Amino acid sequence: MAYQALYRKWRPLEFEDVKGQEHIVTTLKNQIRADRIGHAYLFCGTRGTGKTTVAKIFAKAVNCEHPVDGSPCGECPTCKAIAEGRSMNVIEIDAASNNGVDNIREIRDEVQYSPTEGRYKVYIIDEVHMLSIGAFNALLKTLEEPPAYVIFILATTEAHKIPVTILSRCQRYDFHRISIETIAGRLSQLMEAEHINVEEKAIRYVAKAADGSMRDALSLLDQCIAFYLGQDLKYENVLEVLGAVDTAVFAEMLSYILKADTYACMQLLEQIIMQGRDLGQFVSDFVWYLRNLLLVKTTDDEAKAEDIIDVSADNLEQLKKDSKQVDVDTLMRYIRVLSELANELKFSTQKRIKVEVTLIKLTRPAMEQRQDMGDVISRITLLEQEMQEAMEALKNGVAAGTPFAAGTQGISGMADIAGAAGNASSYAGNASGYAAGMAVSQPVQKRVIEAMPEDIKQLAKQWDSIVHSIEEPLKRTHLLNSHVTLAEDGQSLELMTSSPTAYELFSREDDKAELVALIEERTGIHVNLIVTKLQDGEDFQNRFTDIRESVNMEIEVDDKEEYI
Repeated sequence: MAYQALYRKWRPLEFEDVKGQEHIVTTLKNQIRADRIGHAYLFCGTRGTGKTTVAKIFAKAVNCEHPVDGSPCGECPTCKAIAEGRSMNVIEIDAASNNGVDNIREIRDEVQYSPTEGRYKVYIIDEVHMLSIGAFNALLKTLEEPPAYVIFILATTEAHKIPVTILSRCQRYDFHRISIETIAGRLSQLMEAEHINVEEKAIRYVAKAADGSMRDALSLLDQCIAFYLGQDLKYENVLEVLGAVDTAVFAEMLSYILKADTYACMQLLEQIIMQGRDLGQFVSDFVWYLRNLLLVKTTDDEAKAEDIIDVSADNLEQLKKDSKQVDVDTLMRYIRVLSELANELKFSTQKRIKVEVTLIKLTRPAMEQRQDMGDVISRITLLEQEMQEAMEALKNGVAAGTPFAAGTQGISGMADIAGAAGNASSYAGNASGYAAGMAVSQPVQKRVIEAMPEDIKQLAKQWDSIVHSIEEPLKRTHLLNSHVTLAEDGQSLELMTSSPTAYELFSREDDKAELVALIEERTGIHVNLIVTKLQDGEDFQNRFTDIRESVNMEIEVDDKEEYI
């Protein structure tokens, strides 16, 4: 016998084999048991969710000579004839190619003749939304009052294209997208029956790639098995056949984007292309990865997060770790930009160039023409980071008498660095007030540090080195862009920031405790840390004094007195 594709070979033959559509199966079985069978049904849903399969099983069940709990027995002559496609009682019509008025008139003429065997004559009209307006009008009267022995089952993927006059004459059933868990379970079951060893991780990826379609999942799995015929099918094999990439690549790409390392992004993209991966699939999967990171950051309940994201416990832990690198606003911007790219790639002949340009946009937010809040935040973050690097270079004396090139911005020489740092400081200090359309508040009475404890002095001298020792880029960036001062009690350390994200991050007890532990590890000093958010438009310099500035002032005064 000729080879049959998996989706044809394992098409369900009874209601119990249908997966993911229990709400429809239960209703239809109850109708058959109670003999409350309707005359017209409308099956709606995306491709591969079981519309035609359920229609055929229903056609067998209503004609079965010995139904079992509402399901066809599969053994009687009628069931066998319908399953083999030789029954005159079940007529399948493809409305995509038979969509004219004459085709429907033929049906209207045929329904006048009762079935030669069995109880019902069942018409299954697939892709019914493709019928012309005239054909729909010709179907109306017959659909409303057909003979008692006729059942119409209309199947469609686009219910919104069907006239209301047709919809009102049918019982409508919506087929849901099938969950990844359900598809994976069915695939595992079939692979056991086929005596093929497939890695669990590979099955779950195929189930995810099917996007809720059981037929697509079986087709993709069939393709992978054919490529590695006679071998065990592993996760890496599936990625190679489907042109996809491992999730570790997405974490690596995100880290390069956050570091604004355009060259590293291009190098990684080159590797993906040379491996023969599909760029459209890569972008779609990258968006999915960012979506999972966003859900991890915005879902408090860990159990709920695992259900929504639908990943294993190990992958969830990795996502939590990756999510600490980036804030919510940045993630939403990345998802927006990459989603637009995914749509463009469907019709593009220069996919690589489009992906490269988009990666450059992400690493260089200033190139983005649409200046929404997400773009502004990204630009401020990068600008603040460059300012801190320039200030650090000045503080460490890198440019003492020698020119210094500041990264990709082309700033050279001490004067340029100082100017750039000053401009960046001014811009970053006023960004929040500017973005909100608010004026910077007027200066008020300044809190002066009169007597600083010795341990806080020691901490002030080592603060920058402590911050630079932090491995997580997000925390390090936020600390570099925050101010540290002496609290009003004269003993505690107060971390002040104008960033809502930084305030939320370091207000968490675990993150605060982690920072306190790092300070104690580096300096041997245990501090009480207070985290405060500056008001919108509030200028730190007008109201407070950074402990690092206070220590530097004391050193300068001592030097002058010694010189005198």
